[in-house]
Amino acid sequence: MTTKEEPGLDAIGTVPVCQRCGSERVVTDAWACWNREAGFWELEAHFDQAFCHGCEAATQLQWIRVEGPENGRVRDLNDAFRTLGQGRGSVFVTDGVSSQGPEFVTRALAAVRGFDSFSEDNDPWGEHDFGSIELEGHKLFWKIDPYDLDLQAHSQNAANPAVTHRVLTLMLASEY
Repeated sequence: MTTKEEPGLDAIGTVPVCQRCGSERVVTDAWACWNREAGFWELEAHFDQAFCHGCEAATQLQWIRVEGPENGRVRDLNDAFRTLGQGRGSVFVTDGVSSQGPEFVTRALAAVRGFDSFSEDNDPWGEHDFGSIELEGHKLFWKIDPYDLDLQAHSQNAANPAVTHRVLTLMLASEY
């Protein structure tokens, strides 16, 4: 668990807690902006003093990175699909990757299977759903997206393999 004083650009995956008791039941005056794409309010700024319902007192906020069980389950399912080919899913390679030849594609997919350089910087949600690799002078990106079973929309619950079809896409960085 990482602690930070104020949220910044790296605040994805963090929550405010009471500096005194650690409770997440804190309130503050704030400005928020509706994120239409994500379907929730995003905190833009907070001001004045915060109040904690946990210890019933004024407090200062701390921002901590927490990992819920859903993130761990999604990570395990993504890793099983990416490294072992287990679970419902599809793998797509872009034209740029495919144009390098079948042996290159085989080596690139092997590199994706072996990727384990996850960090807080490249995996802020802890779901192991994106990576970047270098192969034979080419920079490649791979991404796992959780779709519904009809491949029409994102899965309602990526932690539930019964309602999720994972799609791994491998592309040249220049195709992004």
